Amino acid sequence: MTLAAKFKGPGWYRAALSIPLGILFGLGLTVGVRALYGYDPLFDGDAITTVALISTPLAFLVGIGCFDYWFYWAAGKPTREEDHSSHGAHTWKDYFKVNTDHKVIGIQYICTTFVFFVLGGLMAMVMRAELAAPGSQIVDPNTFNGLFSVHASLMIFLFIIPVFAGIANYVLPLMIGAPDMAFPRLNALSFWMLPTAGIMMVASFFAPGGSFATGWTAYAPLSTETPLGQTFFTIGVQFAGASSIATALNFLVTIITMRAPGMTFWRMPLLVWANFTTSLLVVIATPFIAGSQFFVLFDRALGTDFFNAAAGGDVLMYQHVFWFYSHPAVYIMMLPGFGIISEVISTHARKPVFGYRMMAFSLMAIVVLGFTVWAHHMFVSGMFSWLRVPMMITTMLIAVPTGIKIFSWIATLWKGVIHMTTPMLFALGFITMFTLGGISGIVLAVIPVDIYVSDTYFVVAHIHYVLFGGSVFTIFAGIYHWFPKMTGRMYDETLGRIHFWLSFIFFNLTFGPMHLVGVDGMPRRVADYAEEFATLNALISVSSFIFGMSFFIFLYNMISSWRHGPKAAANPWRAHTIEWQVSSPPPIFNFDEIPTVVGGPYEYGVPGAQHAIFKATEEKREPVAAE
Repeated sequence: MTLAAKFKGPGWYRAALSIPLGILFGLGLTVGVRALYGYDPLFDGDAITTVALISTPLAFLVGIGCFDYWFYWAAGKPTREEDHSSHGAHTWKDYFKVNTDHKVIGIQYICTTFVFFVLGGLMAMVMRAELAAPGSQIVDPNTFNGLFSVHASLMIFLFIIPVFAGIANYVLPLMIGAPDMAFPRLNALSFWMLPTAGIMMVASFFAPGGSFATGWTAYAPLSTETPLGQTFFTIGVQFAGASSIATALNFLVTIITMRAPGMTFWRMPLLVWANFTTSLLVVIATPFIAGSQFFVLFDRALGTDFFNAAAGGDVLMYQHVFWFYSHPAVYIMMLPGFGIISEVISTHARKPVFGYRMMAFSLMAIVVLGFTVWAHHMFVSGMFSWLRVPMMITTMLIAVPTGIKIFSWIATLWKGVIHMTTPMLFALGFITMFTLGGISGIVLAVIPVDIYVSDTYFVVAHIHYVLFGGSVFTIFAGIYHWFPKMTGRMYDETLGRIHFWLSFIFFNLTFGPMHLVGVDGMPRRVADYAEEFATLNALISVSSFIFGMSFFIFLYNMISSWRHGPKAAANPWRAHTIEWQVSSPPPIFNFDEIPTVVGGPYEYGVPGAQHAIFKATEEKREPVAAE
């Protein structure tokens, strides 16, 4: 291929050319508009950067090839025959291109999000090094503020939420017997919006005045008055949110319209149920965070006064709009993990999920109740005091469907034939950690306690028990569980167990003591603290370093096993769901023929029970039976 053809066709050459063009377009548009309206100075760095932060990622997406087919269609050109050249991975290079295969996109999601996980984790290590002793060690307070802000934003918007989308992207179409997602090109666009958002957030460190430093919540009016780095967050979240909404719409349409014959809603695996309910949450809730960040952007760039109390703005409105998304977002970060744990526990305990229908109903109950609790984050905000009591009650009520799931998993384990594989260890670790996090959540729901420990390390401990001990443990369980299916190789079980035990022990030694220093009054989000907290903080920091290093065992295990691990059987866990009835890794289009679902997904111990059958397989069996 000639150099001219490389620049003309979709890919990294054209993307490299389109990025500077996007910057120039942003520059030209800003200067042109400012000249038209007579603004002085003509060249305003903040204004140019703000517009370029929108135009440059869009130019990159055009250059990499996300819009080629749609532009071709919109131009009214004759229908182009699909040759599937951008579908499936034939070499490692295909993972670095726009691809329409849901399996390739799933691995792209997982690998990309783990890059941001490492970056966020390194920021956490710098923070813990700073907090290892009182006084100033490594960074100044403003840099510390930037570190915890970018750390939290990467972990939430660029790791936990999208990595679940990656696992589901790979597994879900296989589970429901579909050849692909409903909208493969939209699926590809959803992924490529993600690294642009992450790069934008990390790049904020290079902005004048440093990175955004208002926390992942970016409370206004503080976020409307901080330096330029805040704009990187405000626009980056829009791209991450757009990616999330597009993925959720794709999941909803895929689940509703593309299930295999015989797969009713009550025959769907619980992971499918979990992603169905999560997608409902995403589609309903994510526009609210988009709205909150648009308001901030308008205040910053256009001089509006949404959050300027002196000009009639409403300071509390930001928190209401933001938390109306961000509390459901907690369940966006939890429900897919609930589905993963149901699959792992049922498979590795060789038992049907206890109370399958109630598990599905409890997922729907969490969706409904998740929108009724947002203001429990605002007990000290100055909102109407009468609103606190109903928010406290709904916060306690939402523990009921979550408790149903905990008891269901324990009942599933009861008298099961438990195989203590690495996925099962992480599942059991999740139940322990998430239960502890849930209990501290109930404690925080009580208004006087919440007021007392607000903005202390008790809150930091709670959110990490829920989101790391909860979400991330389920992510590890899911990756270990489906690693053989994704790669066709088995991981090293010994390294997996070492990873689990180091994670489990030092996670608790890192975040457990934070409850104690929080109750004693140590404030969060500060770079220094009183001498009385020094001993526990030293323990927390040392434990966090070992905890962080344990991840590299996982990384080594995954990379080396993917390259040199023993070949995996099609169904090494003897699971019943459909993805385990095809080869490992699956064929490019998943199935030679669409399966027919004839039973439930968890009928372990039932003689002759099958979740799905393939006609060709049945035809081969019939003559044998006749003989």
